[in-house]
Amino acid sequence: MNQDFNADRAELVRQLRLEIKDEKVISAMERVPRELFLPPDTQHLAYENMPLPIAEGQTISQPFIVALMTEALDLRGEERVLEVGTGSGYQTAILAELAGWVVSVERRQRLLESASRTLGRLGYTNIELHPAQETLGWPEGAPYDGIIVTAGAPKTPPGLIDQLAEGGKLVIPVGSRYEQKLLRIIKRKDQISTENLGGCRFVPLIAREAWAD
Repeated sequence: MNQDFNADRAELVRQLRLEIKDEKVISAMERVPRELFLPPDTQHLAYENMPLPIAEGQTISQPFIVALMTEALDLRGEERVLEVGTGSGYQTAILAELAGWVVSVERRQRLLESASRTLGRLGYTNIELHPAQETLGWPEGAPYDGIIVTAGAPKTPPGLIDQLAEGGKLVIPVGSRYEQKLLRIIKRKDQISTENLGGCRFVPLIAREAWAD
């Protein structure tokens, strides 16, 4: 990893510290080389605090949003986490730095294969990747202490609430196809509490419980 990336990463981390208070999340962002999750022609922008295009018309999320969503899960190190939408695998890697086990699903085979290669190259052994099925999420691995959804849904999918453990947290963008609110939902004794973490913009979540393809 060249010195330019190191300097750029240090500057990004400095910016993130202004708003992200969980030092474990900051440390994970320092360790994971975002440039490896990008196409060669945009790697020079890896540590700009902005979303960037990847294959299949998808994006790698803005680092601040990745950090914010991860911080909202309040991970301690032993949790079992589900990610809906592997994409480039960058958010997957950040989760793997902080959780005990990460299950991630992706509906685009090309992205899944690329993410698998990158995550394997980085040596992660606490991640399992699956092609997305008709049922949203990965019920076979439930319950999960945390769930992150990296695409916008029109409403909170009940199927994902069902896959949460008692006390589990779901972080999901909810709104229109073009603009959403980032919500943190906590499940307690079959009751849910909802907190709005702010505005965001994600690609649409394509699933039976979300948007049609």
